Amino acid sequence: MNNLSRIGVRVVACVLAVVVVLMPSSLVYGQVAGATLSGSVTDPSGRVLTEAKISITNTATGIVRTVASDSGGLYVAPNLVPGQYRLTAAAPGFVESGADVTLTVGTNQTLDFHMKIGSTTEQVMVTTEAPSVQLTSSDISAVVNSNTVRELPLNGRSWTDLATLQPGVDNVQTQPSFTVGADRGNRGFGQQLTISGARPQQNNYRLDGISLNDYANGGPGSVLGGSLGVDAIQEFSVLTSNYSAEYGKTSGGVVNAVTRSGTNSIHGSAYEFLRNNALDARNYFDVGKTPPFKRNQFGGAIGGPIIKNRTFFFADYEGIRQSKGITAVTTVLSPNARQGILSDDTTVPVDPAAAAYLPFYHLPNGPIDGNTGQYSFAGQQVVNENFLTARVDHHISDKDSVMGTYVFDRSPYSSPDGTNTVLQGSLVSRQIAALEWTHLFGTGFANTVRFGYNHERVDNNSSVSALVPEATDTSLGAFPGRTATQLFINAEGITPFLGGVGGEPTYFYRWNTLQLYDDALMTRGKHTVKFGVAVEPMRLNIRALSDPNGIWKFNTVSDFLQNNPSRFQGGIASTLSPRNLRTTLFGLYVQDDWRWLPNLTLNVGLRYKMNTMLTESANKLANLRNLTDAIPHLRNPFFNNPTLKNFEPSKGFSRDP
Repeated sequence: MNNLSRIGVRVVACVLAVVVVLMPSSLVYGQVAGATLSGSVTDPSGRVLTEAKISITNTATGIVRTVASDSGGLYVAPNLVPGQYRLTAAAPGFVESGADVTLTVGTNQTLDFHMKIGSTTEQVMVTTEAPSVQLTSSDISAVVNSNTVRELPLNGRSWTDLATLQPGVDNVQTQPSFTVGADRGNRGFGQQLTISGARPQQNNYRLDGISLNDYANGGPGSVLGGSLGVDAIQEFSVLTSNYSAEYGKTSGGVVNAVTRSGTNSIHGSAYEFLRNNALDARNYFDVGKTPPFKRNQFGGAIGGPIIKNRTFFFADYEGIRQSKGITAVTTVLSPNARQGILSDDTTVPVDPAAAAYLPFYHLPNGPIDGNTGQYSFAGQQVVNENFLTARVDHHISDKDSVMGTYVFDRSPYSSPDGTNTVLQGSLVSRQIAALEWTHLFGTGFANTVRFGYNHERVDNNSSVSALVPEATDTSLGAFPGRTATQLFINAEGITPFLGGVGGEPTYFYRWNTLQLYDDALMTRGKHTVKFGVAVEPMRLNIRALSDPNGIWKFNTVSDFLQNNPSRFQGGIASTLSPRNLRTTLFGLYVQDDWRWLPNLTLNVGLRYKMNTMLTESANKLANLRNLTDAIPHLRNPFFNNPTLKNFEPSKGFSRDP
């Protein structure tokens, strides 16, 4: 096995570790993105009222959901679209009671009605908000509402930035969101958040009930490190700990978002934000004027009815055109050293092979010290991003409703390499689709079926074009058909030359997941039981080109000029074939929220999780299963399945003093 092949195997092994270690420990389960509203209906003496009619009207769409209190005086309305609602409770011989309430994403909210005896022509109305104390759930969470999402100023307009408003949530500062090189996408391009101290790859991001996690199990995002669509997000919640059994694919936190839906009124908006370098301060390393910087961020949103009180649409587009100058300072050979005149007063002959590589080292434009000098340049980082969200809601009948969401995001990026010889680029392209159908079998039983698709294409750190003509010269390559090799001079801090066109490490990821969920909610007396199943086939195709042109290493400047290398490592790029990894996640859960007392709810749940053993479509896997084994195990399966006995109980309580 040559050096390049070994490096490729190590890269694949790292990705396997992400797929196999992180994901089986945090599998997929269904989670209805809508809110659940429940409560009790009692008379003035505190006795329960049965068959009381509760009408729940979405004030924006006019859609009405009607439920009735059961034998225990309790009512439950599951999977309501977050928003403003007007409720009325009616029972024969009692004054009709009403309330205005705001429902938030993914929460279990409680509203009790205490009916007064009197004529049904009378009405009592109150206005309320989501309770500050969760009366039915023991999870620790917070909601970022629609006003906060759309009105707080955000640099770059990434809605995931707002998650850090919640306690226990912070950015990972050691992983910059906008840098150059192959390492940029190793852990995904999205927002790097730590929730309750967990790693960024241990969180689960959901949109309309569909998991958005990427090929590295990280958060969604473009090459800019964020997720656009502020105007398309109705609201989102951040669950930091103690969440119920219905949540899965996480050992950290859950970011649960829901998109905006249309209403009975047509509403739209348009905007443009322009930023440039006119008022920017000059960087200490800038030579002359500040590097040019321009960001043009624009877009618009529109929503309204297709059929009033029945069918609604919402669409949002956002674009970014950004060109940002970043000053880079490199260390290059001095003019004398390029001619073989060294600082120790010796002169060495310059080998023709070494002379052919001198064009890759620019002449110094800064201070010169001995054999080296400083060369600084302002490299332009260029991003053109297009982001689209579309959603349609249709109310079929009082018992059936459907919803569909589609998200498209494409962001190509380019920037000069570290020595300003080759223009490197990355591309992130995402498509997400969700289709949901909710059916009410009666006042005490509802079922939601959801289908999702998550596709991501990533070309990380591929060569775009040559900035120095010699970077395309294949006569300088160590392998037939390849351009100049990478060059490391291990002395005097000379900046490494990372090869001609196609010489840097490049990674290609193709990530596809299909997601199928079935979630049900059933009420029996004081028990609200949720249960569901999920299946998610996962497909990850990887092609890794690690140092495909090879690397020459020299100990000193003199050794380089005389073509006296200390080491060469490399391989043949054509021998590196893709790895097509396959696994399927299965999960099921049951959750019982038992309203034991009027002010005390017990939450008890259990989930089971497993995934099929990781395989490769052409059996191209190798693993040393035991340290004492003489040779690695080749072909599928990768190792024995550790997930077959994954049971996880959850418990908690919520008490209102």
